[in-house]
Amino acid sequence: MLRFHNFTIGHALVPEFGCSSDPKDFQTLIKYSPLHNLKMPDCGYPAMLLLTADHDDRVVPLHSLKYIAELYDVINKTPEKQTKPVLIRVDTKAGHGAGKPTSKVIEELTDLYSFLVRVMDLQWVE
Repeated sequence: MLRFHNFTIGHALVPEFGCSSDPKDFQTLIKYSPLHNLKMPDCGYPAMLLLTADHDDRVVPLHSLKYIAELYDVINKTPEKQTKPVLIRVDTKAGHGAGKPTSKVIEELTDLYSFLVRVMDLQWVE
């Protein structure tokens, strides 16, 4: 949340979120910035699947990649606490989502539902 405005179309979101260059906005942004508030909870993080796309110019993938790297760093300090999967899925040759071909929608939903089946330990019953 502190640097989103520096990348691609992020500057257009400043009226909605504020800008870390403004000291007042900085104090608000730092309080809820996911990246800047990572700490290992006593019971570990819930299962997590981050979704991004390598050509997303609205939410630049570097935000998700940096977040997952920092999250892994936090988890690796006390790995015994983390019992649930924490993954990232990077869609290639894709953007923010609008106009995504049917084949890419199917691939993404397959991965998403597979993740849910795994973390919820769902079983097929005839």
